[in-house]
Amino acid sequence: MASSMGTKADLPRTPSKRMTRAQTMMVEIRNEDNTTADSELVPSSLASIVPILRVANEIQKDNARVAYLCRFHAFEKAHKMDPTSSGRGVRQFKTYLLHRLEKDEEETKPVLAKNDPREIQMYYQQFYLKNIADGQHTKKPEEMAKIYQIASVLYDALRTVVPAARVDDETERYAKQVEKKKEQFEHYNILPLYAVGVKPAIMELPEIKAALRAIRNVEGLPMPRVHMTSNAPQDIPQERVKPVNDILDWLSSFFGFQKGNVANQREHLILLLANIDARKKENFEDYRELNGHTIQRLVDKIFKNYRSWCNYLRVEPQLRFEQGYDRQQLKLIYISLYLLIWGEASNIRFMPECICYIFHNMANDVCGVLFSNVYPVSGDTYQTAVPDDEAFLRNVITPIYAVLWKEVKRNKGGKASHSKWRNYDDLNEYFWSEKCFQLKWPMDLKADFFVHSDELPPANVRHNQVAIEKRKPKTNFVEARTFWHLYRSFDRMWIFFIMAFQAMLIVAWNSGSLLGFFDEDVFKSVLTIFITAAFLNFLQATLDIILNLNAWRSLKFTQILRYLLKFAIAAFWAVVLPIGYSSSVQNPTGLVKFFSSWANDWQNESFYNYAVAIYLIPNILAAIVFLLPPLRKSMECSNWRVITLIMWWAQPKLYVGRGMHEDFFSLLKYTMFWILLLISKLAFSYYVEILPLIQPTKIIMDLHVDNYQWHEFFSEATHNIGVIIAIWSPIVLVYFMDAQIWYAIFSTLFGGIHGAFSHLGEIRTLGMLRSRFEAIPAAFCHRLVPDEATERKNIASFSLVWNKFIHSMRMQDLISNRDRDLLLVPSSFSDVSVVQWPPFLLASKIPIALDMAKDFKKKDDAELFKKIAADDYMQSAIIECYETLKDIIYNLLEDEADKNIVRGICYEVEISIQQQRFLTDFRMGGLPSLSNRLEKFLRILISDMEDADIFRSQIINVLQDIMEIITRDIMVKGNEILEGAHPHGGSAEHNRKEQRFEKININLIQQKMWREKSNRLYLLLTVKESAINVPPNLEARRRITFFANSLFMNMPSAPKVRDMLSFSVLTPYYKDDVLYSDEELTKENEDGISILFYLQRIYPDEWNNFLERMHTVGIKDEKEEAHMKEEIRKWVSYRGQTLSRTVRGMMYYRQALELQFFVEFPGDSAILEGFQAFEEDPGCYGDHAQALANMKFTYVVSCQVYGAQKKSSDARDQSCYLNILNLMLTYPSLRVAYIDEREEKVNGSSQKVYYSVLVKGGEKLDEEIYRIKLPGPPTEIGEGKPENQNHAIIFTRGEALQTIDMNQDNYFEEAYKMRNVLEEFLKRRRNERKPSILGLREHIFTGSVSSLAWFMSNQETSFVTIGQRILANPLRVRFHYGHPDIFDRIFHITRGGISKASKIINLSEDIFAGFNSTLRGGYVTHHEYIQVGKGRDVGMNQISAFEAKVANGNGEQTLSRDVYRLGRRFDFYRMLSFYFTTVGFYFSSMVTVLIVYVFLYGRLYMVMSGLERDILENATVRQSKALEEALATQSVFQLGLLLVLPMVMEIGLEKGFRTALGDFIIMQLQLASVFFTFQLGTKAHYYGRTILHGGSKYRATGRGFVVFHAKFAVNYRLYSRSHFVKGLELLILLVLYEVYGESDRSLYRFITCSMWFLVGSWLFAPFVFNPSGFDWQKTVDDWTDWKRWMGNRGGIGIHPDKCWESWWDEEQEHLKFTNIRGRLLEIILAFRFFIYQYGIVYHLDIAHHVKSILVYGLSWLVMVTALLVLKMVSMGRRRFGTDFQLMFRILKALLFLGFMSIMTVLFVVCGLTISDLFAAILAFLPTGWAILLIGQALRPLLKGLGFWESIKELARAYEYIMGLILFMPIAILSWFPFVSEFQTRLLFNQAFSRGLQISMILAGRKEKDITSSVKYA
Repeated sequence: MASSMGTKADLPRTPSKRMTRAQTMMVEIRNEDNTTADSELVPSSLASIVPILRVANEIQKDNARVAYLCRFHAFEKAHKMDPTSSGRGVRQFKTYLLHRLEKDEEETKPVLAKNDPREIQMYYQQFYLKNIADGQHTKKPEEMAKIYQIASVLYDALRTVVPAARVDDETERYAKQVEKKKEQFEHYNILPLYAVGVKPAIMELPEIKAALRAIRNVEGLPMPRVHMTSNAPQDIPQERVKPVNDILDWLSSFFGFQKGNVANQREHLILLLANIDARKKENFEDYRELNGHTIQRLVDKIFKNYRSWCNYLRVEPQLRFEQGYDRQQLKLIYISLYLLIWGEASNIRFMPECICYIFHNMANDVCGVLFSNVYPVSGDTYQTAVPDDEAFLRNVITPIYAVLWKEVKRNKGGKASHSKWRNYDDLNEYFWSEKCFQLKWPMDLKADFFVHSDELPPANVRHNQVAIEKRKPKTNFVEARTFWHLYRSFDRMWIFFIMAFQAMLIVAWNSGSLLGFFDEDVFKSVLTIFITAAFLNFLQATLDIILNLNAWRSLKFTQILRYLLKFAIAAFWAVVLPIGYSSSVQNPTGLVKFFSSWANDWQNESFYNYAVAIYLIPNILAAIVFLLPPLRKSMECSNWRVITLIMWWAQPKLYVGRGMHEDFFSLLKYTMFWILLLISKLAFSYYVEILPLIQPTKIIMDLHVDNYQWHEFFSEATHNIGVIIAIWSPIVLVYFMDAQIWYAIFSTLFGGIHGAFSHLGEIRTLGMLRSRFEAIPAAFCHRLVPDEATERKNIASFSLVWNKFIHSMRMQDLISNRDRDLLLVPSSFSDVSVVQWPPFLLASKIPIALDMAKDFKKKDDAELFKKIAADDYMQSAIIECYETLKDIIYNLLEDEADKNIVRGICYEVEISIQQQRFLTDFRMGGLPSLSNRLEKFLRILISDMEDADIFRSQIINVLQDIMEIITRDIMVKGNEILEGAHPHGGSAEHNRKEQRFEKININLIQQKMWREKSNRLYLLLTVKESAINVPPNLEARRRITFFANSLFMNMPSAPKVRDMLSFSVLTPYYKDDVLYSDEELTKENEDGISILFYLQRIYPDEWNNFLERMHTVGIKDEKEEAHMKEEIRKWVSYRGQTLSRTVRGMMYYRQALELQFFVEFPGDSAILEGFQAFEEDPGCYGDHAQALANMKFTYVVSCQVYGAQKKSSDARDQSCYLNILNLMLTYPSLRVAYIDEREEKVNGSSQKVYYSVLVKGGEKLDEEIYRIKLPGPPTEIGEGKPENQNHAIIFTRGEALQTIDMNQDNYFEEAYKMRNVLEEFLKRRRNERKPSILGLREHIFTGSVSSLAWFMSNQETSFVTIGQRILANPLRVRFHYGHPDIFDRIFHITRGGISKASKIINLSEDIFAGFNSTLRGGYVTHHEYIQVGKGRDVGMNQISAFEAKVANGNGEQTLSRDVYRLGRRFDFYRMLSFYFTTVGFYFSSMVTVLIVYVFLYGRLYMVMSGLERDILENATVRQSKALEEALATQSVFQLGLLLVLPMVMEIGLEKGFRTALGDFIIMQLQLASVFFTFQLGTKAHYYGRTILHGGSKYRATGRGFVVFHAKFAVNYRLYSRSHFVKGLELLILLVLYEVYGESDRSLYRFITCSMWFLVGSWLFAPFVFNPSGFDWQKTVDDWTDWKRWMGNRGGIGIHPDKCWESWWDEEQEHLKFTNIRGRLLEIILAFRFFIYQYGIVYHLDIAHHVKSILVYGLSWLVMVTALLVLKMVSMGRRRFGTDFQLMFRILKALLFLGFMSIMTVLFVVCGLTISDLFAAILAFLPTGWAILLIGQALRPLLKGLGFWESIKELARAYEYIMGLILFMPIAILSWFPFVSEFQTRLLFNQAFSRGLQISMILAGRKEKDITSSVKYA
């Protein structure tokens, strides 16, 4: 061997001992076939040897020796690439490969020759002749691509093995042929553009050919030149023209685009052109050239944003078309250039105007090359030298990416303030100003844009100082953390509400009646609202300046001037209006007098009136413009200087947010909605909130109170101002919040009406379905078939789709075989004269008709037939049975005489019916016996034939019985027919009779069509009433009824497949479950429950259907068992939230397209044969259908870490990789995009390089299609999901893009409606705009079992249906909420993509896509005739994590520039819609909680100060019950229950209002209110904390099945700060109000009942909704676990789950990164806890009613003493606890004795009582908590002072106390077994109602070996 290989002897042969890990590496590979694993585990730095190892594995069985030589070649190449094995994993891999080579060298021998050089050459030649020479004209392109790859690798290996001199000529000749043609057979995505030989059908489509011809037109273009160099120094350098294939190649040769990018965008452009051009084209025969309008349409769409950008910056677009040049060619050059830039832009794709800038300059370069060949600035001639493939990436994209990278580093992982770093928006908005042209072209890397502020400072200068001085300013907007953003963004709304409140208060105070408004004095007072407005506008102007300070250096002078002028004018009015009002007090004017005398006496009006009139002029002008939307739109988009100047004052000039106004009709709709709502809200506020409080307020203000029960600091304050504030504060907050409740009411009403007019819920039960089924085929053809044909063909088309729908449900195991047969419409149409309805509609029709006929006593045919005809289905069933039975028997018989008998009988039947003597000629009494015989006959026909003779004899016997019954028992003249068939007499006739009906065609029965007929006839005869409930499965019913109902909804007509818009689906995937493994299925939780067992109990019918489908009579061998296990894995995975479920669902689009093509393309005969015939033998139709499906549909899953999973040694990662690979192999059209991380040598050092890669399934492994290098790691710049989408979006195709998440599903019948939905993009509307996003409804498929899942499902369903319905129409503020929405793809890829990705601020990335789309002139619609499945979180902790994530996201939205711009630029009413449906909802949730706090702290002040007692003892108050009335008014905030109205309305619409009412009552009984109240706390906590301190992060909620018990410690960690602390605070407030309050007890209960409910919900909901939460054993275990967690000491790296200290540190993380304002606010808020001590100590008996401040001082002495004692004990334990145990005990004894002595003295001498002790606990506990909170806020200071450990110990003590308080009720309830049973019922009522044994699931009683063969039987 060594002699035959020149290099082998030099290789190291024996691995060192340190290399033994290689064996372990291979052991960890999770693959049945290890031969395919080594090629996939190659380290990234050796990626180029992957093809070699793949080839070695491929040819292993064919020639093991050559495979060995290939591996040897791979080893040599690896050794050359990394001789020192320094790369990650290289040493282990090389060791493994060396071991493999040593083994193979011994085990393999040459087969074709005597030595290796000859062996590999002979094999190479054989391979060439067999596969390439013979196969290139017969094999498909994908097969040839693989063959050429193998041939190339073989030749490379051959050159390693064989010395160059010994390679024979034939081998060289073959190798040159392979090299020459290799590029023609590369792996392709959709279009094999350069393939020769057998071309796929898609390449024969005329539109593809025309598009290809267009982009290959490079005629007249200047060709690039390649410099040819020579070794001879005297030679003159030569040049040659570089050949180019098409326009994209030509552009690449000038700009240096990557090869993968060019190939990707080439296919992208061809498919775009072909799809657009083919639309509405009638004649495809003379189709050679693209229509000019096609390219122009594409130019208009792609460059609309670019032209707008040029217009905005007042520069000329570089889309130049010179005379004499081919305009079509130029347009294609510009389109190609833009796509190539976009395709390689990586993260810069989120910066659309940056791409515009790049294109602008590169288009200018193109013009220079084409037209002038001279640089515009320098005058130099354009160089035509060809740059390398990475020139564009290196010179253009990477420098901009570097700026992004540096900015993200300042972000500190999302912890730094938004104002300290520039995000995507900041950098993109740099290109909104003329400053961007200072970058020049080629870009000057020394320009200000590229110079970063964090360059290293000099050594003698502190870094912080430099950063502050040099930090680059934000652009246009600063996302500062403050609640003032809500006012700044929605100032018009707040001004309106405040002015309305002031006006109503004045009217109520002065007159009590609204008519009092017309009184002169009242009106004069009301005019003060304009002074308020002036001050509020001044506040707005001030906020604009303060909050935008960090962006001032980036603003233009005109923008700064505008801010300053706005501030100055607002200040002017804030001074002038109050002065003017004070001067006009002596000259009052009433409203009537004001208007009547204005014209006659305008000179004498007061100055204030003139001032107000002038002040209102801008508002009047705005109102006029509001009523003229087209005028406003044209003014905003205008570039005229005059208009720009006018608009400059109205709103700052900005690139986005212009021209967003709707048409007048839409404006009218949402304006009327809000006018009605505001009238209702203000009337309610006036009569219920404000007016009832006026009289009590006046009485209280007039009282004089001086008997305070504490030391009052403000005893001189007049009018009891403290009481007034306490009473009015909650009401004011309710006033600002209750508009949210009114919105819920109005949206419910309008949404319900809209839904009813949309025909929602018209078919919602099986009964409704049966009653309208007759109209469904016609509706189907009207909506879903492009060209309506004859009724018969229409029904045939419907049956094809309907049957495919039913079969899809059968494959999903939703229905059984029997259900399927009852639901199917016959696929093959015979000569039956009536429509063949599905058997479930005809159930029991035949038996009923037989009974009717048998019992019919009269002899009048007409009456009997009239009864039958009254039921269309019965008549149809009878005729079909008769004709089918006649057909079956007639074709079964072979003897002509027998056939004559059948003809005679049928003739008699038909003639007697015509002549109305049927009842005379036939006896009805024999029908039952005939029916029984027919049943037996058909049962035999449809049974399996095992013995032909027995089968034949059985049929003959039953057939003879049937004929005898007909001729003898039923027919009056039956003998005549028999005699007529055999006219011979005597014994001859007798002998013939014996032989009748014995000759039958048994082969006929085996044909599929006849078996179907027999089976259907059998069903018609035998199925009774039970079929009325078919299908029994609830999900199957829902899908059937929804599909049927949708056919009657407002849906665009379906275009032909060729005319429909092309679309892609994109799913981002990270590390979620793909397909559950066997281990995951059978792994048991702590209760002994496995996922498989759980699902078998939850879906018993579907499990039985699955077993029936698998024909599991018994597993016969290992292969069948393995197949069964694989199917079980799929069955379980398809019921979870897995990638495999999502992919299966999305692939229904492709099936639907192929079926649609079949319905359209062939003639009537093919349709009537049925789709199953097409599936079995597709022929030319199949290729054509697949070609069109490929053109119209692409599915890309962006598996970000697929490459890492492939190489990972982790079992789960390997499982994910193999499962994704299997998905690609199962679905050939599925594409997977991933980010590949490689180590490459750059300038001698190893660096990580990143690529976007697209792969598809090959024969056994994935095949790489495109590889595009990236400027750096893409996912580290922004949020993970949008970055994952962004890197893969370049591989999508088409004009539309649907975004689908990992937790979604799809259904075949819904996929069939996709082309209808896509027509919405083209539908003509009142306004010129077309929608940019189509919203689709969702079905939540996870709500079927537990109560929590049901609550969440109902909540989510109401949002995705009635909620989004009203947002889209009439409110026009629907955005993108993730999931199934469909984007106008071209619109969005030219405007920043389908999401926004800046770290933290774009946490809710989906909705920002909607914001961006709206701001840039698009709008969003919503369509409910199609639905997509979606999973939701099903466990309490999952749901809470999701709610926290959404609340975090809304908090960040509040701070964002998008919300600010939409709030400022929407008109007033649309702005209201926007506010209350986005951030306003979360703010209102927070205010709801705040109201409770304000109310209770107000009560605490009144009770503790003694004001409440004094006021109540006053005779006037007691008589008028003024205070009680004031308190009662404040209960209005309990109306929050009305927020569930939309849910009830939607259930009522779709399931009936009786069902809705029942569901609502059941939900309340299952404590839904507790759940929703708890989630209110989640929203309020995380929304408020996000705005104050930040701390937003993506929270992985998990998508598994939650059937486990969460430990107490887990719940405590999750909810301690968000709920438990707040709940205990409110509990103490309620207890104090109860103990010290003086008001009426019944009134107290009425007012505080909802607060007690809230406290109970917040404290105990997590335990109530925790499975087995009250099981005694689990309670004991939970206590042990919690004590262990509390006792563990923390340390670096210890997880918060393991110890309390780590968790406590993590809980304060938001304070580590908050600003000084946040810390101050925390301290101020903590001061509220000092009120308790101050108030309670004066009420202690020991205080003896002393009001001196010394009492409070002494209480602090007690507090400090207690803390010092605790500190002493703590220090003693640490210092003396171990070594000086006796001293420690003595210390504790002394402390105890001292404590007892002091307490004795206090009791005996000072008058201390037991009640004082309890009161003191309530007083001092809050004080300690306040100290703790302040300590946390001042953490750095206390650490420096050495007090931090004391704070930590204090915190631990409080955690113990809180844990004990929470645990005690749980422990007590756990004593009683019935509590646990009740809880189980509560949690799983949905399952109980379906008869499921949840107790078995929770108890863990189950059979073992669930996957054994016994179980399948």
